[in-house]
Amino acid sequence: MEIQTVKKRGKTIDEAVKAALDELKCDIDDVKVEVLEEPSKGLFGLVKKPALVRVTLKEKPEKEVAEIVENLLKKMNIDCKIEKVEYSDDVVRINLSGQDMGLIIGHKGETLDALQFIVALMANKKREDKIRVVIDVENYRKKKEESLEALALRLSDKVKKTKKQIVMRPMSSQERRIIHTVLQGDPLITTYSMGDEPNRKVVIALKK
Repeated sequence: MEIQTVKKRGKTIDEAVKAALDELKCDIDDVKVEVLEEPSKGLFGLVKKPALVRVTLKEKPEKEVAEIVENLLKKMNIDCKIEKVEYSDDVVRINLSGQDMGLIIGHKGETLDALQFIVALMANKKREDKIRVVIDVENYRKKKEESLEALALRLSDKVKKTKKQIVMRPMSSQERRIIHTVLQGDPLITTYSMGDEPNRKVVIALKK
């Protein structure tokens, strides 16, 4: 992927950066700025040497991740397409749709988890600021998340009524994160994980 870089001079650093942004047609959040030469002033406050900056357009991670996914699916001979790509809070979310969705999801989502793991590794290989990748298939993960959230709330109510902790079935790290997140705001409930992978479980208990 070609990275766009421009060098610009200006009476001040801000002026030089603005000229670069105008040429690249983007905002300051979309670029990396390097000051190559500080401006200096001569007699009577006149600019003796203007500022010199190098401004580089940051790669859009969602485009890079989408390309990785498309290439992998092509090599796997999977008949599907990218339906939606979103990027916010350092998370790239990709939703797929097509004919071979069962193959992509696999047994209990294991193939989908493996694909997501590989894509994240490839996307972060040369990246300083790490991103998280979430790959979904026709909202399979979203429906699963909603189901787990509902289960967590039901079980937390049961713990409050019985005053006894509940140990959930073995879950993946992503599934456990959902349980912890949905219950972390409950003032009466605490959650923690126990056991070793792949049999690690979430415990829902009353706060002491």
